Amino acid sequence: MTLGFSVDELLPRARGGGPLKIGLAVLTEGEWLQPEPDLAARNAAFDAHPESTQVTPDAMAAGDELAAMRGTTGGLEGAARSAWEDICLLTRRPDEPAYRLTGAAVAFPTDWRIADKLGHPMIALHTPIHGYAEKLGGAVDQFMSKLKPGRIYGRCNWFVSPTPALRWLADEPAEAQFAHITPENAGDTLFVRSERQTLRKLPETGAIVFTIGIYLAPLGTLSPENMTRMAESLATIPEPEAKRRGAPYFAPQLQAYAERHGAAIGQAA
Repeated sequence: MTLGFSVDELLPRARGGGPLKIGLAVLTEGEWLQPEPDLAARNAAFDAHPESTQVTPDAMAAGDELAAMRGTTGGLEGAARSAWEDICLLTRRPDEPAYRLTGAAVAFPTDWRIADKLGHPMIALHTPIHGYAEKLGGAVDQFMSKLKPGRIYGRCNWFVSPTPALRWLADEPAEAQFAHITPENAGDTLFVRSERQTLRKLPETGAIVFTIGIYLAPLGTLSPENMTRMAESLATIPEPEAKRRGAPYFAPQLQAYAERHGAAIGQAA
């Protein structure tokens, strides 16, 4: 298994601190999606938030192709309701230099809204991420242009949230969100949130399918090695990225908790 389906399995494969990296792993068909999805939770989220699916005309055919691949109907939303993962579709017209986000079915967002990103190319989608345009933008666009149907790639990342909610849209500044966190309660009140992301190209439409599987765990339930890994990652992540994630308001508490409960692993993966 090159990428697991839990926070403890994913963290060792995620970026620690330091520079940005794509960090892709090759996946088999059997490793593409969560094998035992909680479809009741998925359906409840889509039913409660109709804005969770937005599709432009450019992505309609791709949504139908993906739904058929999943053995269901209902286009992009039907496909997303059949899996644990949120699903984005990226398409490119013949006269366009880069793929754009043209469809998204996102029941469990990590603090972003589809309406803010729909229609934008990859570099614009990742504008908030410090250094993306300069260090990764060109490489990601090139990778997507060369991606062939049948190949599946995966990667993962991490965030720290103040809530166990699968649907996380922060309506308060980080200072307020993390105000209740202390070194003593951090194990129960900080949640490590990992996105298990995959990429593949559809054979008929040529659209790229980008999936996002959300996995959450209270800090205190992580392995000692992963507690330490999180503390070290927060100590070495670039300052602008740390601020974007709200780290100044939870990192000291997390690091203090990890110092008491973690295990030395040498350096973050």
